[in-house]
Amino acid sequence: MSRARPFQQVDVFTATACLGNPVAVVLDGTDLSTEEMQRFTDWTHLSECTFVLPPTPEGQAAGADYRVRIFCPGRELPFAGHPTLGTCHAWLQAGGHPRTAGTVVQECGVGLVPIRQTVVDDRARLAFAAPPLRRSGPLDEAQVAHIAQGLGLQRDDIVAHAWCDNGPGWQAVMLADAQQALALRPDTMLLEGQFVGVVAPHLTESDTAFEVRAFFPGHGGLIEDPVTGSLNAALAQWLIGAGLAPERYVAAQGTALGRAGRVHIEPDDTGTLWVGGDTVTCIQGEARL
Repeated sequence: MSRARPFQQVDVFTATACLGNPVAVVLDGTDLSTEEMQRFTDWTHLSECTFVLPPTPEGQAAGADYRVRIFCPGRELPFAGHPTLGTCHAWLQAGGHPRTAGTVVQECGVGLVPIRQTVVDDRARLAFAAPPLRRSGPLDEAQVAHIAQGLGLQRDDIVAHAWCDNGPGWQAVMLADAQQALALRPDTMLLEGQFVGVVAPHLTESDTAFEVRAFFPGHGGLIEDPVTGSLNAALAQWLIGAGLAPERYVAAQGTALGRAGRVHIEPDDTGTLWVGGDTVTCIQGEARL
């Protein structure tokens, strides 16, 4: 039998509602089956929906404040960035108190993910520690050529490429100019079933260093994500490690979709890479599940 469960819809990587990437957060996922979680996720028509649960005994012993299951249309994900920040925002707004002041520890499919709280311009900002890459290194040349064709590019337009797999199996390519990235019109048939990330530097004056676009499979074909935490986390690890980006920068994403996402990348003194952004609640109430 369904019951009322606290619910929020949070816009992530923006301080202005409706300009970031929304995530649906069910703050009490206890007793829901995987099928019920997936059905609600598909019904929301959002890129992701999350369900908050108590930590597992192992997670609690390791310091987890809560556990989250992350779903996108058609499947469950071990990790995703904007749902991580959106879920943490909703959990804190609902009265959650981390065991360690200033740091929330989330348990999810990839293990424990620390999320730190900072105040920037009198506004709370959340950032997650980038999880380690499951796969890195250059893509196969045949795959690079295929991605170029799927993006409507010549092979030489791709100036660098790498696996950026941190849960979602992102295949990332770098272009020479942000304007070229913004002009892309991908072929949904050629790129069907693939997670493709595109990054390119802003060559003219801008408040951001890079433009990012993310394409992934969804119901009915290829979908473009407005702002993507997992991809930006993996891109930062690749680009900084390869000397293609400064160790601190801000990336823009969602421009091609009429959004204004901003993703803040910076390391700490230990070398941990933090991926952060602003978050704002747009809808708050109950979901009957």
